[in-house]
Amino acid sequence: MAARGFALFDTAIGRCGVAWGDRGIAGLQLPEADEQQTRARMLQRFPTAGESIPPPEVGRALDRVAALLNGDASDLTTAALDMDGVPPFHRRVYEIARCIPPGATLSYGEIAARLGAPGAARAVGQALGQNPFPIIVPCHRVLAAGGKIGGFSAHGGVATKLRMLAIEGARVNGTPAAVGRQ
Repeated sequence: MAARGFALFDTAIGRCGVAWGDRGIAGLQLPEADEQQTRARMLQRFPTAGESIPPPEVGRALDRVAALLNGDASDLTTAALDMDGVPPFHRRVYEIARCIPPGATLSYGEIAARLGAPGAARAVGQALGQNPFPIIVPCHRVLAAGGKIGGFSAHGGVATKLRMLAIEGARVNGTPAAVGRQ
């Protein structure tokens, strides 16, 4: 995924980053501990990208990301993603995950079953752990078996995942998602 530009933008969970190329968004970065670390992570992930103002279509997607993280209804399914270099299995996982609406969840096993590969829950988890488009591909909406939270590779780990689920009004094991719960 060749990115030609990147920008940082504010959300309710902190300063996120986005990179884009000719085919759309090349990656999204959840906040690190501070803005400098988020910028450093973007430069690490996209070393050829220069920091600049996003093109209009990326800017509109960022507005929808910020709205979603503010608890507002926001549809990110139309945001163009540059999936060059994303393995075919991961693409299929991401397509299913993108269909999970805010406030809803699926398990890794449920996604595997929808792929027609019911024994592939672990592979689904690995694909989501490498998701270059968090929030737009809402990997935070995917739980482990039995309604357990599962892992989350972004800064803050499971606490960040729970915070995002709580913002969206998701329920985990029948109760509202809340930070501090595992």
